[in-house]
Amino acid sequence: MFCSTIIPTVGRPSLNRAVESVLNQQFLAAGFEVIVVNDSSTPLVSAPWQNDKRVQIIHTLGHERSVARNTGAAVARGLYFHFLDDDDWLLPGALQRLYDLAHERKAAWVYGGTQLVNRQGDPLIKVRPAMNGNCFIQAIAGEWVPLQASLIRADAFFTIGGFNPLLAGPEDNDLLRRIALTNSLIGTEEIVVTVEWRETASTTNYDQHPEQSRWAREQILEASGAFTRMRLSAASSYWHGRIIRAYLTSTVWNLCRGQILVGASRCCHAVAALLYAGRYWFSPAFLRAIVKSYDSDAFHRGEIEASAAPRPMVN
Repeated sequence: MFCSTIIPTVGRPSLNRAVESVLNQQFLAAGFEVIVVNDSSTPLVSAPWQNDKRVQIIHTLGHERSVARNTGAAVARGLYFHFLDDDDWLLPGALQRLYDLAHERKAAWVYGGTQLVNRQGDPLIKVRPAMNGNCFIQAIAGEWVPLQASLIRADAFFTIGGFNPLLAGPEDNDLLRRIALTNSLIGTEEIVVTVEWRETASTTNYDQHPEQSRWAREQILEASGAFTRMRLSAASSYWHGRIIRAYLTSTVWNLCRGQILVGASRCCHAVAALLYAGRYWFSPAFLRAIVKSYDSDAFHRGEIEASAAPRPMVN
């Protein structure tokens, strides 16, 4: 089986649209399935798709999205996992396009573009990350590749232990960073999914998001090979500067919490990154990357050089 779409849900009415957007794919190249993980405490409202042989429903009873997704992955049969939220939907031809891309070049994370809409369905922005190959520093910097537009190879997912159950909000960026630490990405600018973007009525706690994200990033910076992987993913002066900023901000974060040894280690890595980037010292982009917060919109507009990717994409 090529793909397992895993949809955690709390029983929102939009679940029907999400499931049907997958089942209605005109995709005959390989098998696919849908696993709906009911994380609410009540049964799902009856719907025709529940009788489809390609659908399996399991229950996790209020354990949050990371546990729900991991549970769905545990019973999935696909070579790739696709994590779709219950208020989002695939566009026609999405699975075929991602299937073709997955066979174009080996990568653990295969993705397409995303159309963000508001609660009324009005278009907001298109997200087309220009990330191919080793993109570890882009992931560490905070670049977002929506899960809903992505296929993640099952073996890579299980190797890193799946979603961190302690996270509810930044768990998607954390998964991307941990996979990018040892694996490659490949993407297309073609829009494959529509994502409803909203802070109201969302299950994400945005107040806890920044601190959770910082804590999760600290775990990755501690991982073996992280510094080397970052250096190898930096293909321009800007990204060499982002490595230094990543370690400087980590230095401050740890020192403020009394973690002196960890802070000192992060500072040493920042100095090492500075020495490695010697030829970029007087580049405006290099200096801007160190002193300014990351601008994802500039990345999507093509104002920030993406990576050594053979096929960069712009919005």
